[in-house]
Parts: sequence; structure tokens; C-alpha cells
Amino acid sequence: MSNLNFPKEGGIPEEFKLREPVLQKSYLCNGEMKSWTGKAHDVFSPVCVEKPSGLSRVFVGSYPVCTEVEAMQALDAAEAAYKNGRGEWPTMSVSARIKCIEKFTQKMLEKREEVAKLIMWEIGKTYADSLKEYDRTVEYIYATVDALKDLDRQSAGFDIVDGIAAQIRRSPLGVVLCMGPFNYPLNETFTTLIPALIMGNTVLFKPPKHGSLLHFPLLEAFAECFPKGVVNTVYGRGANIIPPLMKSGRINVLTLIGSSKVADQLKKLHPKVNRLRAILGLDAKNAAIVTANADLDQAVKECLTGSLSFNGQRCTAIKIIFVHQDVVHTFNEKFVAALKTLKLGMPWESGVNITPLPEPQKPAYLTECIQNAIENGAQVLNENGGEVNESFVYPAVVFPVNEKMKLYREEQFGPVIPILPFESIEEPIEYLIESPHGQQVSLFSSDSEELADLIDPLVNQVSRVNINSQCQRGPDVFPFTGRKDSAEGTLSVSDALRSFSIRSLVAAKLTDQNKALLNDIISDEESNFLSTKFIF
Repeated sequence: MSNLNFPKEGGIPEEFKLREPVLQKSYLCNGEMKSWTGKAHDVFSPVCVEKPSGLSRVFVGSYPVCTEVEAMQALDAAEAAYKNGRGEWPTMSVSARIKCIEKFTQKMLEKREEVAKLIMWEIGKTYADSLKEYDRTVEYIYATVDALKDLDRQSAGFDIVDGIAAQIRRSPLGVVLCMGPFNYPLNETFTTLIPALIMGNTVLFKPPKHGSLLHFPLLEAFAECFPKGVVNTVYGRGANIIPPLMKSGRINVLTLIGSSKVADQLKKLHPKVNRLRAILGLDAKNAAIVTANADLDQAVKECLTGSLSFNGQRCTAIKIIFVHQDVVHTFNEKFVAALKTLKLGMPWESGVNITPLPEPQKPAYLTECIQNAIENGAQVLNENGGEVNESFVYPAVVFPVNEKMKLYREEQFGPVIPILPFESIEEPIEYLIESPHGQQVSLFSSDSEELADLIDPLVNQVSRVNINSQCQRGPDVFPFTGRKDSAEGTLSVSDALRSFSIRSLVAAKLTDQNKALLNDIISDEESNFLSTKFIF
């Protein structure tokens, strides 16, 4: 098939080959790398090679398929390390926790190319973007450390009100169950894992099904840099091991980057839901609205990148485009022409844009969506659009989309771009109002009055309005959240620290006796919480 060819056996460049499969036979629990001799899950790359017998997915390795028993042992370890808030980690000083995080980061840097290569092979992300994901994760860790130092400095003094002195700091919540997504298996996992840890919580983390092996090279660093039981991994079938953890009532924080349906089910399993804090990044169907006053070249450029970066497999991707009917045909022509310039190929190729998809069922689902749209009056505007070869799907521009089609509401999470014309601006506004999702929107217009009229109603529907630019998460210091079914809690560098902690205070009436007691505690450095030490 045109532009959808895989390499022949032996055609992979030497520097990108897997020297040998990664056969993971251990997992991290209670500070130890524990051996595993039970069932294993074989990992096959979305990248295929052409053999005389046909296409064959490259074998990347295998990881443990642990059971409920191992999951509960990990929970026991995390709970023991937290020790009802009395453990070494939750009572440790902020500066000491920071030193552990910094030590881990130094060891993590030694694994950069190894982990990036595994990201590439496991999920088909370009090698360049895999390196970027790794580097961005390291930058996020350093930014988190700096943010905590700022937060701690702000808390180093006392507030005195009505004769009462109080020191207000943030304290941990308990045991955190952390589950990341396949599309950013390192970065999105660590944007919850690191702030949870640095605030004094203990953690169980379950790597995603697609993107598990890339965490293996980092497990020993976790074991070496943190007290035992602070970081534990849980491997296995999510449907088998996660419900027992939630039903135990011993999980204090659930953090999941995934689907709202799964999040709802998991939360309902917890017997004490009022004690459970949820920090969730969920579904999104981000829209772009291109008005008659838009700079079409700019709109096309941003919508193309926004809808097709990493094959559209991002929660922040533009997943539906509304274009004013006066300019929609011109927009479509320009969009299809720009799409032709994208490079399809293997993830190690320089400048490649479209790569194979990691989810085995995704090509069939996207084909179904396209066929459903055609049956309801749409066309595929670009040549080869929707063409499939094993895990490769050629991007498809589908127009005109309407409310009868799957692509109108369902989050396709792949390289299919639905475009629909509108006459009145009320049409896309009503779409966003009725949508169960509320993450972001992109507005394209050169008219300031028109933009102002759109901004005011839409900031109450989504959490971020992008002006003449694609939807995106970064910079990481900006709030990242969503309304409706798109998120719970806020993930950014400083917001995440607050999400994984709670304000606690020590207060005393300013009697002479209490003043003396407080001075003694502080001067003798007897408490890690009650302290005026300043972290630089």
C-alpha cells in the first residue's frame, strides 16, 4: 500500500535495533526487586517487519502478569511505609525528601537513551519525540522541586491573628494509586507520581498496558533512592488487580489518566468514597472553531499539528473542526494539501510525522468510524485517507460531519479528522455546551471583537481557550484540568503539589508559656513540620 510500507527483515538501522528482548522477571515491592516466575505478558511493537511469510510485529519483551496476591502485598508495603502518617517518609523534612528525588533524577538521567528507545518500540512514538518526552519529564521533576521549595519558603513563618500564632504547611494524604496512559507512558505517569511522592505520600503505580517495559530500567533507582515501601509497582490485568485494591478502602488517592468510564467504576468500588481523593485526566473531544475572519493558513497549520501530532493520540488533540461555511472549502483544500506534506514512516526516521498505532484494535475502530460517516453522507477528502496496513492508518479528512455520525461525539484518538461547516457561531457553542467533555477549545479569528464574544461564554465550558493556536498541555506551569467528564483536580507543577496534599496547621495562643515552648521546638529543630528553616 502506498506510503504504508514496513521495513524488510534486517532493514532496521543498527543504532535503533533492540539488542535483545527485555524479559522482565522482577517487580518492585517494599524496597526490593522481587523475582517473578509466573505468567508473563508478551509485548509486540506496532512496528512490523516484512518476512517471507508476511508482516510480523517485532517482539519487544515481556513483563509479569501478577495477581491480586502481589497487588495486596504492594498495598501492605505502601501502607506500612506510610504508617498512618507516622512513617519515615511522611514525617521526613521537605529538604530530605527533595534530596531523595534529586538522587533518583540523577540515576534516571543515566537511562535516557534506553528508556526512549523502549518508548519508541512499545508505542510507536518517533524516537525524537520519545527523547523529548524523557527530557520533558526530567524538566518537570526539577520544576516540581523548585515549586516545592517556593511553597515551603512561603510556609516557613507564622501567621498571628487574634492572639493565636499558627504555622500552616501542607501534609500528605496517604497511599496513592497511580495509573498512567499509554500515549505519554513516562511523562503523564511521572506528572502524578513525582508530586505524590515529594509531598510525602507512598505510592503504588501500575504502568500502562502499552508502555510497561520502559519503566523497568528505572525500578532499581526507585528502590535505591527511597525508603522501602514508598514506591511499589503493581503489574497484571487491571480488571483483576485494581478492583481489590479499591474495595479494600485503603487507597487514599486515586490518580488516573484514562477514560471517565473506568474512573467512575473505580471510584464506586471504594467503600469510603468521601475519604478518597481523585486526581483524574480523562476523555476530551477538543474542538477547533475557524471563523470567516480567520487567517486560514495559520488555522490550517495549527489544526494539522493539533489533530495529528503523535497520530492524534493525545487527550489534548483537536478532534473535531468547525469551519464557517463561507471559508470551509478553501480551508479543506489547504488542509488536504498540507496533509500531503507529512511524512509517514517508521518511528526512527528523521522528520517522520505519522507512525504505526500501538492499540491492536484501533485500525478497525477507525475504519468503522469512517464507514459510519460515509453511510451518513460524508466523504473522505484526501487520497488514501483511511487506508490501513496492519498497525498503520493513513490520516483521513472526513467532511461534512453531522450529529448522526460516531465522529461527531466519540473521541477517535487516532488520525481521523472530522470537519463540519457552520453558518451561525451558535452551532459550535451549542456543541460545546452539550458535550460531556470540557477540556479545551481552539479559536481562529483575526477579529478581536469576535474573539471576545467567543471567549466569554467558552471559558465557562472548557478549562483552556487557545487563541489562533492548537490545544496543548504546556507549559507545565500552566493549570491543566478540565470541566465535566474531562478531569478532576488540576495538574500543573504547583497545582499538583496541592492536589496531593492537604493544608495542616499547628496553632497556639500566644501565652508566655506557649511562646517559650514554640521557641524551644524551633531552635532545637525538634520538629520537621514546625520549623522556620529556609530552603534555598
